[in-house]
Amino acid sequence: MKNFFSLLIVFLVLSGCGAGSKGMFGTGVSIALDPRTLGMQIDDSIMDKGLEARLVLRDKYYLTEIGVKVIDGHIFITGKVNEPEEKLQITKMAWETKGVRSVKNDIQIREKFKFKVSFKDVLITSQLKTALIFNKKIKSANYNIDTYKKKVYLYGIATDEDERGEVINEAKQIADVEEVVASILLVSDLSRYKE
Repeated sequence: MKNFFSLLIVFLVLSGCGAGSKGMFGTGVSIALDPRTLGMQIDDSIMDKGLEARLVLRDKYYLTEIGVKVIDGHIFITGKVNEPEEKLQITKMAWETKGVRSVKNDIQIREKFKFKVSFKDVLITSQLKTALIFNKKIKSANYNIDTYKKKVYLYGIATDEDERGEVINEAKQIADVEEVVASILLVSDLSRYKE
């Protein structure tokens, strides 16, 4: 029973009060702009919070070091860990989540902290967020961005192939970006939109 209450408390802390989530990926997708149905959003949120709760119960430092995003049953994980075995264990836990369709694990193994590299990553993320907001062809609220060692990770839902291409192009135009890893689904790729 004590374990149930611990899990419940962790779940409530992780779920927060707002409509969007906040964490390693920044602000979550706005409900008003999200092309997923309300049922899809609820299913994804349950998977997201359930996995986050299991990660925190395993090791409390995962709360601040690991980011989880679920879109239509596809789990995207990012962050930093100390050992390769941790990355493998987190991947295993993600695959054990009920309803999972795929897992993309972009967790990096921690290296010595370098302020200059870390500052560059923050700057790249900020510039890209701004570029997406000002680009009229992009619904910026539908994207999450994470940058690690000048490598940009994009997660989200695009209305069509043109928007997906526009987002990737914006990322590639930011100074100092060495690589762009895009995990952007199209609205037509979402399971409930398929017949």
